[in-house]
Amino acid sequence: MRSRAEVDATLQTAKLNPAELLPAVHCLSFGPQAGTGDCCLLQLEPGLCAELEAGRSLVIRGEKDEQAVLCSKDKTYDMKIADTSNMLLFIPGCKTPEELNADQASCDIIHSQIAGFSNNYWELRRCRPKLKKLRKLLMEDPYEGPDSRKDQTLTFSKYTTEDLLSLIQASEEEILHQLQVIDACKIEGYWRILEFDYEMKLLNHVTQLIDSESWSLSKVPLRTCLEELGSLEPREMIEHILLSYGRKYIDDGEVYFEMHEDKICRAIAQMLLQNAVKFNLSEFQEVWQQSVPEGMTARLDQLKGLALVDKTSRPETIFLLKVEDLPEDNQERFNSLFSIREKWTEVDITPYIQDLCAEKQTVGALLTKYARSSTQNGVKVYNSRRPIS
Repeated sequence: MRSRAEVDATLQTAKLNPAELLPAVHCLSFGPQAGTGDCCLLQLEPGLCAELEAGRSLVIRGEKDEQAVLCSKDKTYDMKIADTSNMLLFIPGCKTPEELNADQASCDIIHSQIAGFSNNYWELRRCRPKLKKLRKLLMEDPYEGPDSRKDQTLTFSKYTTEDLLSLIQASEEEILHQLQVIDACKIEGYWRILEFDYEMKLLNHVTQLIDSESWSLSKVPLRTCLEELGSLEPREMIEHILLSYGRKYIDDGEVYFEMHEDKICRAIAQMLLQNAVKFNLSEFQEVWQQSVPEGMTARLDQLKGLALVDKTSRPETIFLLKVEDLPEDNQERFNSLFSIREKWTEVDITPYIQDLCAEKQTVGALLTKYARSSTQNGVKVYNSRRPIS
């Protein structure tokens, strides 16, 4: 234990003026259990500190073969170890200069024990939630309807919200939002994705009813749909398909749906394209327009991220290329795209890389990093920076 005289002697040796310092002095010593590895330091931005101070939790997510991420209620962060040249000391109950009373007696000496030390800390960086696995898990057992023998006789993996929170590297809000994006629904407490043929069967029931009743596509009554179609399919499935392909609103106490033209046309295009390797573009557009409900217009811009037009072939063709089937990693995504097509225009490639953009990052910045630009027939195109096998 140091005395005040020893402290003053040390200050004099260091040529420090006591009058320029706070009167309180911390005298540090290593505790009996002090060591490395017992504690980890985590650097937090103010927003995350506020989360903890408000009593909310931060969760580290990831399986053994995954790089760990940290999740708040609505954000996801990469975790990386950062080394520091200064040794960081863990001192329980240590007070900062702001917390010390400047008017304390000049003889105040505070003896503190060091509980541990470290030469590194965990650094957090905001990242995209890793959501591709979510669709993959739910597609293990897509819902084929109440009469499906598979659903009645076989036991496949099914997932509750708690299961998904333990398996998906994303925050709770990001996971719940993505479940809406992929039109998942809860059936008997488990999240399920409708098998595509069953989904199209439900959509066909609804569009045929709209046509037979001559309803406006912007005002489809829920109650009548349930009454008319309830004998064909479960009422909750009819309402789910209306929620997936329409916007719910209330008018004069009744629930109505405004149907999304682009989404319906897109789904019908997928149905037509999924069984063909390539489709003659002009023939496809003709069949597609004939297949969509009356009053809707099929347009190629509805197929961004779903299908790709090959304008170099004669005749021009179109084929299915879904963005959700591409790799989640940036470099792997670009490798996959450049193996499909050697050169891309920005307009064509944007729907397939837009989801890779980090916060405040643009498609242009991604292309600058992962692709090389050139001009072909007066049009700017992009090709890979590295050889593609």
